[in-house]
Amino acid sequence: MIKQAIIPLAGLGTRLLPLTSVFAKELLPINGKPGLEYIIEECVEAGIKEIIFIISKKKMMIKKYFYNDKFYKNIIKKKKDLRIIEEYKKILKYRKMIKFVYQNNPKGTGDAVLKTKKFIKDKYFLMLLPDDLIIKKNCSKSMIRSHKNYKGSVIASMSVNKKTVTRWGIFNLDKRLNKTDYSIKGVIEKPSIKSAPSNKAVIGRYILPKTIFSKLLKLKPAKGGEIHITDAIQSLINDKEKFIAHNFLGKYLDCGTLNGYINSSKEISKLWNYAWLELVMLV
Repeated sequence: MIKQAIIPLAGLGTRLLPLTSVFAKELLPINGKPGLEYIIEECVEAGIKEIIFIISKKKMMIKKYFYNDKFYKNIIKKKKDLRIIEEYKKILKYRKMIKFVYQNNPKGTGDAVLKTKKFIKDKYFLMLLPDDLIIKKNCSKSMIRSHKNYKGSVIASMSVNKKTVTRWGIFNLDKRLNKTDYSIKGVIEKPSIKSAPSNKAVIGRYILPKTIFSKLLKLKPAKGGEIHITDAIQSLINDKEKFIAHNFLGKYLDCGTLNGYINSSKEISKLWNYAWLELVMLV
């Protein structure tokens, strides 16, 4: 059973400037609550018991969000507002699950994963990239089912337009296992349109083996000084470790760009409005 999740949060969020010039992108509100809370909720619903946040000193705002007791106690004492009380209870609940580690010099996702090495206890763990929101269906939960079925690592997958494969990590598929899962031969980072082996793109949900740490330690930084998680994954596949591409059933939202963030807010607002309308009709 997958019990631990890691969430890399040390990135500077330059694609969301000017919003992120003074504010952590993961705390930007999406339909009334921080985007990061949607990721936490996904973890909780999937049965995760511990979440490791990888932050930097420049992102201490994230830690403060979960440790702002004085503010909450003072305002609850003055107002006794039930909504604020419930929000504070929720934050306290999440805080019990969360551990913080630090990546003060962001050197890619691979380096962020390495920072969690001494805290990972079990053979496999979940990683969620916060720029990628998946709504309507719990992607992590369905990936954990595939992990149980096939006893291997699992990466979320989505079909993309062939003209856009240069923007994505792309799977080299082996064989279809069922309606949603494929075994894979490898992952190619941002291939040309001609060289792309498929149109199945890597999305930011991974169930990874603990053995990935030894691979990451051996990797040399790529151009730009970053350590790419896909290089370590490919090395494991070359060693015959089983990796599954999982075509999730939810709706993908990209919160990592300004246009994507605005669209995500609209899409989640629609969901909330539909749910509210259904509730009113039931009454």
